[in-house]
Amino acid sequence: MGGRLAGKTAIVMGAGSVGPGWGNGKAAAVLFAREGASVLCVDIDEAAARQTVELIRAEGGVAEARQADASRSDQVKAVMEACVARFGRIDVLDNNVGVAEMGGVVELSEEKWDRVFDINLKSCYLAMKHAIPVMDRQGGGSIINISSIASIRHTGVPYASYYATKAAMNHLTRATAVEYAARQIRVNAVLPGLMKTPMVEKSAELARSYAGGDVEAMWKARDAQVPMGHMGDAFDVAHAALFLAGDESRYVTGIELVVDGGITLKMS
Repeated sequence: MGGRLAGKTAIVMGAGSVGPGWGNGKAAAVLFAREGASVLCVDIDEAAARQTVELIRAEGGVAEARQADASRSDQVKAVMEACVARFGRIDVLDNNVGVAEMGGVVELSEEKWDRVFDINLKSCYLAMKHAIPVMDRQGGGSIINISSIASIRHTGVPYASYYATKAAMNHLTRATAVEYAARQIRVNAVLPGLMKTPMVEKSAELARSYAGGDVEAMWKARDAQVPMGHMGDAFDVAHAALFLAGDESRYVTGIELVVDGGITLKMS
């Protein structure tokens, strides 16, 4: 156990994982707990949230699980109320909820477009909407929105709705950061690059786009794209979030912290 978040309470939205291994939210929740935070692990899949809680408790950390649909205002509000009831405050909010649907604006159905916006962007808006009043009353807090390099670059994959939601998240982060800076509520974004996570592994459409459906070939192709020679993993994202969550970043707000092994320096 470290102490960079000692005495703090963190909410991680999307704290489960869609399969074996480490997703970004799961890694963030465990790392926050290792650094001393009490963590409310929220996921639409309650079993996945509980698995993360079990990992934290096995290491001697403090955590609770909560099931919620992050695109439903009433459920997100209930999450914030439950956190305050259990832990007394909300110091850190980590927004990790997200999906990707393949297709450009012509190919993508309206239904899928709306679904991606609800899950990726509306969830971020709702979490901030209901957490910020709590942070304001207690004198401050830190919000970390997990975006993507797809918000600032075309990555070679056709998913228009993902690009649009992540770009919108970046500006929502900046605008909210300005609005609440004087109240000591910091709002920042982390932009992961090509990461090796269960969400990517389970995306059959992404594997088809890269390598005709061959997941191992997709891993090799993605590794080859990165100047460092390999993809990152969920803990690379979690460590960036940890910096933004803690007091070491107390004078940092409204930034887009790119975590990508250098790929956006060369991406074409």
